[in-house]
Amino acid sequence: MQPSDNQLDAHQHQNSTAPLKRAMSTRHLVMLSLGGAIGTGLFLGSGEVISQTGAIGAIIAYILGGAIAYMVMLCLGELAVHMPVSGSFGAYAKKYISPSTGYMISWMYWLTWTATLGTEFTAAALLMQEWFPQISMWIWTIIFAVTIFGLNISSTRIFAESEFWLALVKVVTVIVFIVLGLLAIFGLIPFHGAQTAPLFSNLTAQGWFPHGLIPIFTTMLIVNFAFSGTELIGVAAGETKDPAQNVPKAINAAIWRLLIFFVGTIIVISALLPFQLAGLGGDGVSSSPFVTVF
Repeated sequence: MQPSDNQLDAHQHQNSTAPLKRAMSTRHLVMLSLGGAIGTGLFLGSGEVISQTGAIGAIIAYILGGAIAYMVMLCLGELAVHMPVSGSFGAYAKKYISPSTGYMISWMYWLTWTATLGTEFTAAALLMQEWFPQISMWIWTIIFAVTIFGLNISSTRIFAESEFWLALVKVVTVIVFIVLGLLAIFGLIPFHGAQTAPLFSNLTAQGWFPHGLIPIFTTMLIVNFAFSGTELIGVAAGETKDPAQNVPKAINAAIWRLLIFFVGTIIVISALLPFQLAGLGGDGVSSSPFVTVF
């Protein structure tokens, strides 16, 4: 049986780059995607979306964002299974559109994460200053940058395992937030300032769409940013064991979990806080709706 042209192209592409170590499994891919997506877009951005659109509008916005992310990931997943190479969508654009397009997409994606990492290191340093105000921000920035760089240049197995356990911290935090929030909503644990269980009356207390329908679409930039990181499944396909089996499983598992986490978080925040208080109106990182509810 002769290999197809596409298989030969993928084989040649792999041989022309650094050898791939296929050490990542489905659980690594799922956590890589969840860890990439659960971040400032959820912990900070969700409150801003709620304050601009109202509770129901925010739920609709995140469902729309999840649907867009799912469709994009289905397309990327098909390409990743067909051509599991290290260049991911940069390589696909080069092959199926043009070399210049592939070159541009690869560098744009690199610049995107370069800028994102800078903001994440700064945010991490700000958070650490809440607990250790005597230590300068630049020291924390260097510590986190060196740690992340070290994990990325290590073996695929070490990187995958570290990503799994670090992302698990975020996932557990979101689950605990949703569970404790639901207990407060139904009156099973006390909630400060509420004489009775608030239930879900806050969701529509100011009307279904207090600022109209337009903010649902104007906040889609924040919502789509919150789902960025899901594409890491496609990027990591070249280093995944049996990508034809593991990539589709990881895409389905990650997107549905993200949608449940995001919508569940929005419902909890909206039920326990008036939508006007969910935004980032306070000073510093403590104005996060997560911090306010906790």
